[in-house]
Amino acid sequence: MLSNLTSGIRRLSGAAAVLGFGAVIAFAPSAEAKVRVAYGDIASVENLHLLAAFELARQKGVEIEMTYLKSEDIAAQAVVSGQADIGVGGPYALIQKVKVPVRLFLQLSTLRFYPVVNAASYKTWKDLDGQEVAVHSRGSGTEAIMRLMEDKQGIKFFKISYIPGSEVRAGALIQGNVKASIVDAAGRRLLEEKAPGKFIVLPMDGVNATDEALFARQDFLDKNQKEVDIIVESVLTTWREVTKNPAVVAEWRAKYNLLPDLPADQAKSIVPYFTELAEGKAFPLNGGGEAAVKDDFAFYTLSGQLTGQPASLKVEEFWSLEPLNRVLGKVGTN
Repeated sequence: MLSNLTSGIRRLSGAAAVLGFGAVIAFAPSAEAKVRVAYGDIASVENLHLLAAFELARQKGVEIEMTYLKSEDIAAQAVVSGQADIGVGGPYALIQKVKVPVRLFLQLSTLRFYPVVNAASYKTWKDLDGQEVAVHSRGSGTEAIMRLMEDKQGIKFFKISYIPGSEVRAGALIQGNVKASIVDAAGRRLLEEKAPGKFIVLPMDGVNATDEALFARQDFLDKNQKEVDIIVESVLTTWREVTKNPAVVAEWRAKYNLLPDLPADQAKSIVPYFTELAEGKAFPLNGGGEAAVKDDFAFYTLSGQLTGQPASLKVEEFWSLEPLNRVLGKVGTN
């Protein structure tokens, strides 16, 4: 159980709070705040569109307080304990284990990651047998992918270490602190620009599942339907705009003063990053839905994050589809 700690809340335009493993969280009361969001990652290029979506929700009357935490585990615990209203991540394993009815309600992204190794040390998946690899956090999509590839490749990692943030892991690869990891498109481009030819991207086929989603306790979803629907609509609207014009994310960053301290080289990567994701259809324009949930069941049971047979798992025990269905009835399915 999480106990009180009097720090950590920042408005979207403020500095991010990052807490380590074992840290405790207090979401301080705010007269303006209606929805407290816990994000198990650092603020970076890869979540600029989500920050813009939350700004759109604010314009529609929903005040949002956002706290950045060291891992998805801590964010999920905050939601379970009632110290956060909404979490960002994919807590399938936690939902299956805890009795508190936490439910996912909007798919934000599907898995789009690149396993990367130092070419001087490794060439293939088989070379990683008995070696250490770095992923985002315990229970994350990056860990699920690497667990799945262990199974598919018939190998066993000596150790899985946890380094939050794709760009942080890319930096660790460049510095030689890790020799095998998994990064997103921005991280892969950073490796190509800063150390061309030094790294190899290993092949990864047959992976189609939720990377990040919004989730909340069922009682929060029931009691705050108006606010939840505004957030869902704001995200879907934002995702559709980014898909049509990825360059708009850079415009939103300037308009809302998002990540003002972002280094210049990372700022330059905004448009290429979102262009690549848009072309790869990484943004779920309809928020996931039942079909996406069944894909998740297949992936996460195979990777070990969920127990049981996919056909035996019930959608309603993991997802609340009502908010998404209400909004899709308003904005349409594409």
